[in-house]
Amino acid sequence: MSRVLLIGCGALGTALGAQLLERGDEVVAVRRDPSGLPTDFVRVAVDLAAAPPAGGLPEADAAVITLPPISLPDGENGAAAALRHLRSALPSVPARTILVSSTRVFDGAPAGAVLTEADAPVPGTERARALVETEEVARELFGGTILRPAGIYGPGRDFLLRTVREGRPANHARLTNRIHEADLVRTLRALLDASHAPAVLHAVDQAPAPLGEVLGFLARRLGVPVPADAGGGPDGRVFDGAALLALLGSLEFPGYREGYEAMLEAAA
Repeated sequence: MSRVLLIGCGALGTALGAQLLERGDEVVAVRRDPSGLPTDFVRVAVDLAAAPPAGGLPEADAAVITLPPISLPDGENGAAAALRHLRSALPSVPARTILVSSTRVFDGAPAGAVLTEADAPVPGTERARALVETEEVARELFGGTILRPAGIYGPGRDFLLRTVREGRPANHARLTNRIHEADLVRTLRALLDASHAPAVLHAVDQAPAPLGEVLGFLARRLGVPVPADAGGGPDGRVFDGAALLALLGSLEFPGYREGYEAMLEAAA
């Protein structure tokens, strides 16, 4: 049995924690308000962005960090501050640490660029720069793996379905990448269990596509008109998913068609 810290523990951490419990691990969930988390998690209420917990945190075999962007009143990067407070609260660095970041760190890269884990981040916005800073602090303090998912979708994550149902205009030319939450949880488990985890991994499926293509598929499936093209021209980037495929062997949802079909069938 391993003790795994889930730092931030939102929907993704909760899904992962449930699977870890099933295989006999101990799950310690740390967040500002953990009252809504499963009762079989060890729940620790602390705002790590503000200060480390007074009594510290227990020794852990692994940590999965899923902190949202946090802007403190003084303009400091709250997620980076939380990582520093986390390190001071731990007796030692866990043998395996995973920071869940985002492919948004490339939002300043040229439109249409094809990117792999070998490419350095190209932040073009304040949010992306904060993500890059958080990654750098995580490497310095914990080592481990930086996991960068693209757009996460799945049950309860139905933004595009709502866009189509409501007919909201969107830029059809924007290149999009995504990962189903089920495959993202599988990725986290694989990284926790790997004998040698990569330093950086992009969590993307095998079907990057222009947004208009995805909207068209969903509109046909729902029997509604395709939302209008809001214009804006080519935008977005393509992320090569070869490294993720090598880690997992296969994806449960290799593309948006399979993933959204499963969501629609479950809702029928």
